[in-house]
Amino acid sequence: MLDIKRIRNNPDEIKIGLKNKGIDPEIDKILEIDKKMRHLKNQTDELKHRRNIVSKEISLKKKNKEDASNSIAEMQKVSKTIKENDNEIQKYKSLLNELLFNTPNIPHKSTPIGKSEKDNVVIREVGKKKVFDFSIKDHIELAEDNSLIDFKRGAKIAGSGFPLYTGEGAKLERSIINFMLDIHTTKHGYKEIFPPFMASIKSTTTTGQLPKFGDDMYSVNEDGLYLVPTAEVPVTNIHQEEILDVKNLPTKYTAYSACFRKEAGSYGKNTRGLQRLHQFNKVELVQFAHPEKSYQVLEEIVSNAETILKKLNLPYRVIELCTGDLSFASSKCYDIELWSPATEKWLEVSSCSNFEDFQARRGNIKFRESNKVHFVHTLNGSGVATPRLMIALLENYQREDGSIEIPKVLVPYFGKKEIRKN
Repeated sequence: MLDIKRIRNNPDEIKIGLKNKGIDPEIDKILEIDKKMRHLKNQTDELKHRRNIVSKEISLKKKNKEDASNSIAEMQKVSKTIKENDNEIQKYKSLLNELLFNTPNIPHKSTPIGKSEKDNVVIREVGKKKVFDFSIKDHIELAEDNSLIDFKRGAKIAGSGFPLYTGEGAKLERSIINFMLDIHTTKHGYKEIFPPFMASIKSTTTTGQLPKFGDDMYSVNEDGLYLVPTAEVPVTNIHQEEILDVKNLPTKYTAYSACFRKEAGSYGKNTRGLQRLHQFNKVELVQFAHPEKSYQVLEEIVSNAETILKKLNLPYRVIELCTGDLSFASSKCYDIELWSPATEKWLEVSSCSNFEDFQARRGNIKFRESNKVHFVHTLNGSGVATPRLMIALLENYQREDGSIEIPKVLVPYFGKKEIRKN
């Protein structure tokens, strides 16, 4: 949530930022309501002050057995006005909060200006695309030929977009998750968390999924809960309504979770197999940072995610998102994409964002420094999501005979150097 003081003091900056994000800003409406509410509150505070003074005078008159009827009548009218004003102020406050909660974060000044993903900027490309001297298969063929994933039975159980990993496919998925968690905890200094896979309305509001994007999530209506679209939601809310000590910043967490997304309207060739799912696995990185250091932390999170791909020896690239492609809550974001040889396309496996104090204000997450309290900056990044990682791994490590080599770093987890159809 944007700071109302920042909006008051820099309305043009906020308007330009939102327009660069492709949003028609309602800043004038926010300022109008804020002005009316503050004006009415000032009037009401004066009336309350007047009531306190006259109440003391009434008590004194009664003590001295003097007539206080006129003062009492006046205060009855004042009390009625105060009550009416308080109700009106509450209405203004609710309307203002609704507008603020529906207003996106503004881009950081370093974010490239653009309208869509076509305007995103390639920062670097790492590794060489593998050249095959045989006709290659896509990940669907490889998974089915080696009995790794049963897409048909998964669809029978829950519908399309819910893959059923079987045998060595299930073990490979687990191996990848354990490998990533071990790297992030032992090499990068994150504390491992195993969070709930459901989150409350309050928690999903903190991270920005609600109120605007409720239709993108699976909900359990009778309990007011949502299946998490990412571990970002439960992990960011660990410190909801808390004040952290500045000595503990940055606070770093990593977590595995299943992720659930409706992906409404997604269909076609580019969604086949593991490319776009309703349920998938992901290892998440979350940091709570000092505002002065959060952009250093963002680069660190990107580097942490890159380490996974480097160790797996997979070709990837880092993209800086333009203003028009940023998420609702993000100020700056990098995507990391893996190369799919079969489709000859880059596939996103990680998104690393700095939300500045946007989420912290919504979740009331603060830190104390020199006896003063400030909002932290929250950041997260996929470290990384497994479906498209699995696509790249199967396709890049396939052999001419249809077997699949296991990357060296995964062999201790998987227990074998290859997958070969029996």
